[in-house]
Formats: sequence, C-alpha cells, structure tokens
Amino acid sequence: MNNDSRVRRREGDSRIDYGIIFSVLMLALIGLASIYVAAAHDTGSVSVIHQVASQLVWYVLGVAAVVVIMQFDSEQLWKIAPYAYWFGIFLLVAVLIFYSRSYAASGAKSWFAFRGFTFQPSEVMKPAYILMMAKVLTDFNAQHKRHTMRSDWRLIGEMILWTLPIPVLLLLQNDFGTMLVFIAIFAGLVIVSGVTWRILVPAFVTATVLASSTLMLVVSDWGRSLLSHVGFESYQFSRIDTWLHPSSDTTNSAYQLWQSIKAIGSGQLFGKGFNVSNVYVPVRESDMIFSVIGENFGFIGSVVLVLLYMLLMYQMIRVTFDTKNAFYAYIATGTIMMILFHVLENIGMNIGLLPLTGIPLPFVSQGGSALIGNMIGIGLIMSMRFHHDSYSTLQKTDF
Repeated sequence: MNNDSRVRRREGDSRIDYGIIFSVLMLALIGLASIYVAAAHDTGSVSVIHQVASQLVWYVLGVAAVVVIMQFDSEQLWKIAPYAYWFGIFLLVAVLIFYSRSYAASGAKSWFAFRGFTFQPSEVMKPAYILMMAKVLTDFNAQHKRHTMRSDWRLIGEMILWTLPIPVLLLLQNDFGTMLVFIAIFAGLVIVSGVTWRILVPAFVTATVLASSTLMLVVSDWGRSLLSHVGFESYQFSRIDTWLHPSSDTTNSAYQLWQSIKAIGSGQLFGKGFNVSNVYVPVRESDMIFSVIGENFGFIGSVVLVLLYMLLMYQMIRVTFDTKNAFYAYIATGTIMMILFHVLENIGMNIGLLPLTGIPLPFVSQGGSALIGNMIGIGLIMSMRFHHDSYSTLQKTDF
C-alpha cells in the first residue's frame, strides 16, 4: 500500500464517528441479549431463535439505512426534506384505511400488516419531520437575521402549521404515546430556534398548568366525563389509574406495571444473573424490556445502560458543535430529543414514574419500525461528520 492510499484510508476513517457506532453497538448487544431472555422464559408459538434472528435482521437493515443516509450531504438532505415529510404524511393517512385489524383490536390503528410483516409508519415519520423542521427553521432564520417578538410568533406559527397534521392523524390512530414524541421534538426545536425567553417562559408555564389541570380532571368523575367528550379513550384513563395506583389492581389493569416493578426490584444491586427470570412481565420483549435488564443485571446494569445513552447523546452533541452548521444543528436537536424522550419515557414507565404509553426503548426493545426510525436518525447524525470532515479535507488539499 503506497503513501497516497494510506492517507486516503486515514481520511476515510476520520470521517466515521466510531464513538456513535460503539454506543449503538453496545445497546444493540444488550437488546439482543434481553430479547433472548424474554423469549426464552415466555411461552408462545414463536421460537426463541426466530425472535432473536428477526431482530438481528432489523439491525442489519438499520445499518444499511445508516450507510445509505451517510452518503447524503446537507444540500441533498435539504432538497429531500419536503418529499420525506409529505411521504410520511401519506403513510399516516394510508394506515387509517389499510390498518392491521389485529392491532386495531387493542384500539390502535397505527400498523400496516401483510403476511406476518408489520410496520408502523409513524416511526419513519419522526426523522422525516425532523428534517422538515430543520429546513423550516434554517430558512426562516436566514431570512430574519434579527429576532423580534413579531418574527418569533410568526416562526412558532409556521412550525405549528407544519406540525399540526401529525398529531391530528395520530389521534385518529389512537396513538397518544407517539404523539407525545412529536411534541417533545417540537419543544426541543423551539428552544434552540432562537425564540425569545419572553415567549418561552410563559409557554412553559402554560404547558405546566395545562398538564396539571388535565391530571386533576382525570382523577375526578366530572373531569373524565368532560375529557371523554374531547377524545380521551377509556384505555387512556386506565393507564393513568395504573400509574397513580399501581398496587390497586395487580391482577388486571395494573398487572403489567406491577410485575415490571417487582422484576426490577428483585434484581437488587447486581441482578440475578443472565437468563434468570422469576417474574413474568407481559410484553417485556418490547415496551417492558427494561424490566429484563433490571432483573438480570440489577441497579448496576441499569446504570450502565443509562450511561451508554448518555455517551450516545454526548457524541451526537459533539458532532453538532464540530460541524457548526445551523441545518445540521436542528437535525441533531430533533434526533436527540426523539431518542431522549423514548429513553426517559420507557424507563420511567417501567419503574412506575411515568404512565404506560407503549414507547419502546431505543436500539434495545424488539421491533423493526422503531429501530429503523432511530437508525435513520443515527444516519443523519453520522452524515454530518462524514461530509463535514470530507469538506475540511478538501479545503486542506486545495490550499
């Protein structure tokens, strides 16, 4: 190998963020091990090997998605953002017509199903929405060099107009949990958009008051009657009851949460050891996967998992600061908010801190749709380093 080849290889290696790859790889290994444990101790028609192999296939597809997306630079991402957004909206509308009847039995009309293959379009809508919001914010701020109260309200209004179709369609699908993810992404992007604190502080106070008022309505009979008339479903009330009083009905509505708390608590400090499961938790291979980690590896293992997520967040933030590109910064913010909300909500609901919402744990829970959506987000982040370093190398070569 000559010197030019070695230089090109070193330059290619420097364009790949191995810190992000390491974090995602470790989370994937934890996920495969946890899915194996859950499948090995649960009775069902699907074999353990089949469940683990299926998830492994999704990981491979996710890696392929990352490699493909890394090839797109900021200019190409800018151009495809509207197309990705409207394609995502099309899928959200289509699923209302061609939804899976088996999933609809549980109240959700948010899944496509074809001969054993299932897919949730809202998961790929998340990175598409992030791309579109990043384009809207970058374009708006480029046209308005100086922020005023009037321009800030106009910006928020424009963001709401692009966001509004998504929660409406998700409510029609009875997918309240996913809607909360989009709200979290929206909130994060508003905070970094440059909007003045004179708008942000009152908005935060208003949101807090509304959330508190809604909770007060939920715990009263007349309040529930009122909320029922504006679209709240009985299963949503049941989840809040389960959250507030997990020990009230441990054989029925609160059974899943109560079992999860028991499993995590039984792991104590160091856990029972790999592939040991004495507490059954329904759907623990997906939404309740954290209960497997808590039971097998205890508090120490759970802390390691959280530290891996923190490392991943740090790596993504570092890439954003290195690239110094506004469009990339908004993409990174949206992706970080998407993953962070999933982590906080999933772990929070597993330990009873937050209500059950059906939010999976990123890169760990079983499920292809969520994994692909998260891997697309990782691909967007890695494309920043890939093309920024390429551009920097070209500059050094030219001069």
